[in-house]
Amino acid sequence: RNLLTEQANEGAIHMFGVNLKPLLMQPPVKGHVTMGLDPGYRMGCKVAVIAGTGKVLDTTVVYPTHGQRQKEEAIATLSRMIKKSGVVHIAIGNGTASKESEIFIVELIKEIKAETGRSVGYVIVNEAGASVYSASKLATEEFPNFDVGQRSAVSIARRLQDPLAELVKIDPKHIGVGQYQHDINQTLLTTALTNVVEDCVNAVGVDLNTASPSLLARVAGLNATTAKNIVAYREENGPFKTRKAV
Repeated sequence: RNLLTEQANEGAIHMFGVNLKPLLMQPPVKGHVTMGLDPGYRMGCKVAVIAGTGKVLDTTVVYPTHGQRQKEEAIATLSRMIKKSGVVHIAIGNGTASKESEIFIVELIKEIKAETGRSVGYVIVNEAGASVYSASKLATEEFPNFDVGQRSAVSIARRLQDPLAELVKIDPKHIGVGQYQHDINQTLLTTALTNVVEDCVNAVGVDLNTASPSLLARVAGLNATTAKNIVAYREENGPFKTRKAV
């Protein structure tokens, strides 16, 4: 029985690693202003507009599922934000109220197209782990003045812009790679999934002048302390211009 359990553990851990890699290696949609939506019913739909560099430009909360008047107000609010910031893509989280939000966004896009002739696209984004990230210490340090919903909307938008750079901030077990993860050896699982993340980061590479500490810490030969020191040096002295400067 022990031997069979051990074999099942190894097989499950291997499959979790296999499932994690394509999630991390999704092609990014970089360089465009993106609007992230974290859908919801009672607490409304949290919205964040992100620049092509990942910087937060604007945030708000709308209530498109609370009635026709609130829906019209939501369309007017988001339409104004899209025109102001030049939003190109809208990322909608696939959680609660996702379908209702998608229907609402389609209506919004039609109105913008009829009014201005501009085309705005939308994508349904897997939001697994977004709530875990938004309540984490890392998210609190990154966005101390945002509430949990706003951070979640930012994470959803950034997942479309650069999935790898955003997903490395989340414990691999919470990214949604499969079921029953808590039934297997946690040490072996963590090691295996961390190795997959590092393989993906090193295969893609990082931009030393824009990468976050979370992403830099996954580079072979670096750790969390070194990554933070690199970012601190970069912020104080400006971007690295040569290899020798590193």
